Amino acid sequence: MSEEKPELKKRVNSFRYAFRGIARVFHTQRNMQIHVIIALLVIVAGIWFQLRIAEWLFIVLAMGFVFSAEIFNSAVEELVNLVSPGYNEKAGRVKDMAAGAVLIAAITAAIIGLFIFVPHLIRWL
Repeated sequence: MSEEKPELKKRVNSFRYAFRGIARVFHTQRNMQIHVIIALLVIVAGIWFQLRIAEWLFIVLAMGFVFSAEIFNSAVEELVNLVSPGYNEKAGRVKDMAAGAVLIAAITAAIIGLFIFVPHLIRWL
């Protein structure tokens, strides 16, 4: 029983650290704030149009994809800045690639949003 408490504490701390990382990205990265605002608008639109469960699943998946990509991008930028604080062409390429991953995620999410919302908009109009 005494071994379970330290393990439980480690598990709880791992969640605490993860939430702290998410909060740091939200508070320091303007793009993450934009993604969250867009996600909130999409949620409101989804409620307005009474999306079906399958549509919500795609929306949630797309949001998670974008948020995860943005967090990974921020982590890569932090790490690159740590190991290469000055200008370095290779470091810049690494940052560009990570930013490209976020762009792909955001474009994918936008396409998913179009497939879901355009038919609803057409019926509404």
